[in-house]
Amino acid sequence: MRNILLASAALALLAAPAMAQSVSSPSYYGTLGYSQLDGDSADVGAVTGRFGAKLTPYLGAEAEASFGVGHDNVSIGGLDGKVKETYDVAAYGVATLPVNPNFDLFARVGYGTTELKTSVAGSSVTDSADSWNYGVGANYYLDGQNGVRGDWTRRDFTNGGGEADVYSLSYVRRF
Repeated sequence: MRNILLASAALALLAAPAMAQSVSSPSYYGTLGYSQLDGDSADVGAVTGRFGAKLTPYLGAEAEASFGVGHDNVSIGGLDGKVKETYDVAAYGVATLPVNPNFDLFARVGYGTTELKTSVAGSSVTDSADSWNYGVGANYYLDGQNGVRGDWTRRDFTNGGGEADVYSLSYVRRF
């Protein structure tokens, strides 16, 4: 019995380098682009940045932050006003389908928060809402490291806050 245990331990030690080689190291990427948030009552734009890690060729995670760059004119109770996205942040799990070395499709699901500022008749109100987010998109790499990304994400706001569609077009850089 003791010889079987020793032989098993020796085989495990010999196999450890081979196991380590079969685990791929994560690859990283970043994006910078423009996002259009089409909500129930307003459509606003933002500059969006993302940082992601592909843990395997098919699974990864990414973090996202956006800052508003425009406003939408709205009418509230007969008064004219403006709505602007202050910021949003979110984290996602990402599943990727590599079609070829320069093109891949992805789906993502995550959770985030969005803050909007509404100004009417000289006063303003800022409010934030959390959301469950899900969407799809594609990356096309021009030279293996630099590319473009297009995606659509649905934000389903919690506590009856409605929903919004976000369309993004971004520059992508693999590290």
